[in-house]
Amino acid sequence: MTPGDDLALTRRVAVAGGAATVAAASFAHSPADAQGGVAAAAAPGVPTVPVRFSVNGKDASLDLDPRVTLLDALREHLHLTGSKKGCDHGQCGACTVMVNGQRINSCLSLAVMHEGDEVTTIEGLGSPGNLHPMQAAFVKHDGYQCGYCTPGQICSSVAMLEEIKAGIPSHVTDDLAAVAFSDAEVRERMSGNICRCAAYPNIVAAIRDVHGGSRG
Repeated sequence: MTPGDDLALTRRVAVAGGAATVAAASFAHSPADAQGGVAAAAAPGVPTVPVRFSVNGKDASLDLDPRVTLLDALREHLHLTGSKKGCDHGQCGACTVMVNGQRINSCLSLAVMHEGDEVTTIEGLGSPGNLHPMQAAFVKHDGYQCGYCTPGQICSSVAMLEEIKAGIPSHVTDDLAAVAFSDAEVRERMSGNICRCAAYPNIVAAIRDVHGGSRG
């Protein structure tokens, strides 16, 4: 065996060992385990709870494991896959939806907590032939690249403008008695929605455009 053959054999052994380690980890942590609520919903013998709420103006009736999150109920049971599962820890905002007009991270909220609530997802804001003004502004200003975070960004943007309109202050509000729109307000209020493609200037421009249009 030549020195080169010995090096090649060592590499083959290392690659094979690494592959075996990954395979073992995959079996130890199956996709079902990673989808907490989904795995719980599929578990045999687990009692379910009836949940009734409105989604995008339509009544939804589900029987769910009480551990199922609102995000998993929307995606896995109602097949509304616009809301994305990014981190599943409430840190990225990709799962943002509106409940009774207020934005929430749907991965952190249990579906059973929303009995009788009105839930709005990205699918309920507009359609390809009739875009919501915020959707149209994101297209106009190129407020997305990969698009994974975009549904959450848009839902959050729509609700955020309503917060400013209602006079709800943020950490950067100068005058608590007169909450005003500004780029600084937008950046602060949208800080919970992460764009890994870093399209932030375009997102701010889109929101500014919609605010100016509604003001005019």
